[in-house]
Amino acid sequence: MTAERTPFAVYAITKHGIAIASRLLPHLSGADLFVSEKLIASAPAGALRLPLPMGPTLIETFSAYDCHIFIISVGAVVRMIAPLLKNKKVDPAVVCIDDAGRFSICVLSGHVGRGNIFTERVATALGAHSVVTTASDAIGTLTVDILGRDLGWTLDDADRNVTRGCAAVVNATKVLFVQETGEPDWWPAEKPLPEGVRYATSLEGVDPEAFEILLIATDREIGLSHPAHWKNAVIYRPKSLVLGIGCDRGTAPDLVERGVLALLAKQGLSPKSVKELATIDVKKDEPALLALSEKYGWPLRTYPPEQLDVVPGIQNPSETVKQHVGSRGVSEPAALLGAGAEELLVPKQIYTEPGAGRSMTLAVARRAFVKRQMEVSRL
Repeated sequence: MTAERTPFAVYAITKHGIAIASRLLPHLSGADLFVSEKLIASAPAGALRLPLPMGPTLIETFSAYDCHIFIISVGAVVRMIAPLLKNKKVDPAVVCIDDAGRFSICVLSGHVGRGNIFTERVATALGAHSVVTTASDAIGTLTVDILGRDLGWTLDDADRNVTRGCAAVVNATKVLFVQETGEPDWWPAEKPLPEGVRYATSLEGVDPEAFEILLIATDREIGLSHPAHWKNAVIYRPKSLVLGIGCDRGTAPDLVERGVLALLAKQGLSPKSVKELATIDVKKDEPALLALSEKYGWPLRTYPPEQLDVVPGIQNPSETVKQHVGSRGVSEPAALLGAGAEELLVPKQIYTEPGAGRSMTLAVARRAFVKRQMEVSRL
């Protein structure tokens, strides 16, 4: 896991640059200002000394900030940062401002590093012109590599078909967005879809060879069920699944983990689409569930037994379970409550291992999917 970065570093090496930085800092919470040593006396309080040349300082700071804002010429900045670049997955955003404060220019990491967003933010703060040159932003089409990121969506594989998808969208070739699940606001409701992009809510009837690329938002593992679609697709993973889970007291954490992963695989569901775990209050301190939550970043939500006991839609009620915990079920009603769903996607499954002496149960519910208010393509 990468270390958490500080949001902003601002660099000024002229008097005009310091004045621009002073206007900008109130709009950038938590920003650090680096000022040339020769001008530090005229810098705002808290400014950090910047020895010139800047190279040695940048070696230390480059990977420590989300965004570097240079009030320095683009050419000079490009030469300084060139030896520090790795790849677009890890490089921070870089924004340049001219010494008159007229332009805010995105130099690096426009999409993945949020450089375009930071560039617009700087431009707004200064009343400057924003200069963004990435093709999808310039022509107002889909940004394939970060689509749905603000909604919590992730790419199933950031190296697979993404470049092809970006090219297909920018060139307005035939693209189909298939949304099986996820939030509807991946595209502004009032804005028509870009040229060449069509929309559907199912893979049924879709010929994968009829499109340059498929963009598929799904919580299913479609590689086995739809191999031809999977081969020609960029897969997005919305956080759409809630796992209702229960286990015997003292069940080993690795058994619970194996059980969850095995049962999801059996149902053809992706762990990357899990939003949270849900269980009964009495299990809020169960070590196995806490370990699973921490390892995968799945929040653990708990409910009192009286709330679980009245949830409609339980498929496997048990009076024996109620005698022990006060509810006719745990995994099924917890999944339904957590997802805000009326029906289970997967009813209670039991996982045990020979000789383990313990077991766990799992039920899955899918968060309600609100279809886009647009005509669904007839394919």
